Amino acid sequence: MSYWVWDSALEIGIDVIDGQHRRIVDYINDLHEAHSNHDHDQVTQILMGLVDYTVTHFAFEEDLMTQAGYPLSDSHKKVHESFIAHIKNYKKEHEKGRDIARKLMSELQIWLTNHIKNEDRHYVPYANEVLGRKKSWLKKALGGFFGSGK
Repeated sequence: MSYWVWDSALEIGIDVIDGQHRRIVDYINDLHEAHSNHDHDQVTQILMGLVDYTVTHFAFEEDLMTQAGYPLSDSHKKVHESFIAHIKNYKKEHEKGRDIARKLMSELQIWLTNHIKNEDRHYVPYANEVLGRKKSWLKKALGGFFGSGK
């Protein structure tokens, strides 16, 4: 059973970003399942994947904001950096044997929901403009960040 069912109200209208956000939710659900099964090794693997994927997603999003000329991209990037540091601290606590999964899942759900609704939505008009002009940039960026130009 899923911990968090994706809510279409979180979609920002940029398919590639919405898909990446859904994948982060999938990681959270995977974390819930592994924790429920008391599978420490699987929790470790999921945390590693979650951190790596989130770093990649943020880099992609930041590149999109830069390409779009989004005026608040620097402050948005700082929010991302702070969040990654926070998640890495949870990962370190897990590596020390502490049970952090429930607290982390709760914080991730709250943070991601608020971030999408209150911060990501602000760059959408800028991004839509650049995406309309630069379809080739999107294909190249997807290939560079996620290994696929599809």
